[in-house]
Amino acid sequence: MTKREKKNQYKHSIDLKTLKIPNAPRKQFCKDLEGIPYRGYEVEQLHDGRKIVIAKPGGKSVFGKPKKEDFFVWVYDPKEESLWQITHKQILEDLELKGQKDASIALKVINYLKRVHRGEEPEEILSDAEIDDVPGEPVEILLKSYKWIWGQEDVNYPDGRGRDMSMDSILELEREIQKRE
Repeated sequence: MTKREKKNQYKHSIDLKTLKIPNAPRKQFCKDLEGIPYRGYEVEQLHDGRKIVIAKPGGKSVFGKPKKEDFFVWVYDPKEESLWQITHKQILEDLELKGQKDASIALKVINYLKRVHRGEEPEEILSDAEIDDVPGEPVEILLKSYKWIWGQEDVNYPDGRGRDMSMDSILELEREIQKRE
């Protein structure tokens, strides 16, 4: 007799933490479950005190099949105890804002993003960056977030375009900004 393969079962190690919550009536059990703290990995420290954190697994599913190596990328503010799941759209909108205020700043930031896209460490880029005061989010958050978002895309689409999918829209924005100059 052959062992039947189970759907959505994969081999992977997991860092476990014991959690004991006794069963209870619906409302109480739901409240107890909602009180479970989030777990993640601090992967980048930001100069303003926020952190880039990832949580794995992320829950992405492609054509009904879970992507077991997926992870979420968050900007965590420990002072506010808030998590911001930063998105491509938000970063693109931030770059557009920078471009509306000062095209040269937006183009510099896009060039820094190209360097991160090629595999350079954001901290190395920031150490010699020539941008101090920018509209919108600090450049540091864009570079460090995209390092991890692009890693996530490469994991989710290993035989596809991965990080190039989101870079295409950044390059398109770069061309639009250059036309306006």
